[in-house]
Formats: sequence, C-alpha cells, structure tokens
Amino acid sequence: MDKKNYRIKILKNGPYLVTGNIPLSEKIIRYVDKKYKYIDGRKFPQSEKYLLCRCGMTKNTPFCDGTHVKIGFDGTETAPNNTYESRSELLEGPGIDLLDDKRCALAWFCHREKGDVWELVMNSDNEENIQEAIRGACECPSGRLVARDKQGNEIEPEYEPSIDIIQDYQMKVSGGIFVKGRIPIESSDGSTYEIRNRVVLCRCGKSHNKPFCDGTHVKVGYIDKK
Repeated sequence: MDKKNYRIKILKNGPYLVTGNIPLSEKIIRYVDKKYKYIDGRKFPQSEKYLLCRCGMTKNTPFCDGTHVKIGFDGTETAPNNTYESRSELLEGPGIDLLDDKRCALAWFCHREKGDVWELVMNSDNEENIQEAIRGACECPSGRLVARDKQGNEIEPEYEPSIDIIQDYQMKVSGGIFVKGRIPIESSDGSTYEIRNRVVLCRCGKSHNKPFCDGTHVKVGYIDKK
C-alpha cells in the first residue's frame, strides 16, 4: 500500500470517499472477562476506492447507495478544525497525566475493572494503575484520551492505516467509523483536519460534531441493519 495515496474525502452532503486501498473491516465491541475488547465481524470486499455512508440510511451498509440524495441529507461539518492540543484539557496524576478533548464516541474502553481512566490517573501512585490508565487511554478509538508520561511524552498505540466499522450489540446500536493510522481526512471545503492516529467518524448522520462521532448513535438507537 502506498501511504501517500491514503485519504478520506468528505463529499458535501454525501458520503466519505476513501482512496488508497485502505483495509476495511467490521469490529464488534464485547465485554469479556471484565474488560471491553473487539472481536471480528463481517468481511467486506476490499477496493482501492470506496464510498462509506454518512447519512445513516443506506441499505448497503456500510457503503453508500445514494440514499443521501433522496432524503436531502444535511451533512454540514460543524466540528472546529483546530488541533487536539488546543482543545484538550490536562489532568495531572502522581504517576501519569491525561489529555482529554471531550470528543467521546461512547465506545466504553475508558471503563476499566478498577475504575475509569480518570480515576486511575488520579490514583496513579503505583505501576499497576499507571499501566491500566495507559491501556484505557490508548484503547479509546476516538482519540479523546491521550496518556502523557511525566516527561511530557504522549503515549499512542501502533496502528497501520485501516478502517473499522464498529458495532456495539450489547448496547443494541451500531457505532461509528474507527479510522486508524494517521489517515488524512479532507473536509468538503478542501481543507484537511489535523492528522491523528485514531478518530471516529459519524455514520448515523446525527452527530452534532460532524464529521466526528459524538455518541448520538446511542441516544437515537442507530442500527445499520435495515
């Protein structure tokens, strides 16, 4: 794969145009042995270029089938095109720090057996809590949470460029589009959002922070199986 060709282009009031032969898969969130994890879901055809639905109404999930035109989908992008650093808040703990920009996709990985990531950070006076806080932050698909060591180094998981369609059957909903590995996301106006290692894009069409997921799929009970 040629990384220079990786790109997600947001089409105005339309789908996401994905180019560069980016691997596409489905992942299902499960709660197993007191922790959240992903298991493999459906297999999708792989292609150099494909269109992913953004309005939430396709009958060919996760791919676009043109329904956005029929329903007059308003896909206006409302998320500020600023940097993670500028919008995030810093929580300082005794052993590890945490950056949080509040962009939550309600994927639950911040909830750990011994408390959520924020609690673990505040109680990071031992190695076990430090490592669990790091794992919880790194497993956050939206990139909302980033662990930072006391030397100021941000800790990120290693991801190859790929896209996962998330399902959360325990909550009886379908989740967003998990974009991994620093894939550029181009706005419909031609500008590029800050390139990040992990983000979740909205695919229910209802987010108030388009193009990013804000967890509204849970509130509206979005299910992609028509």
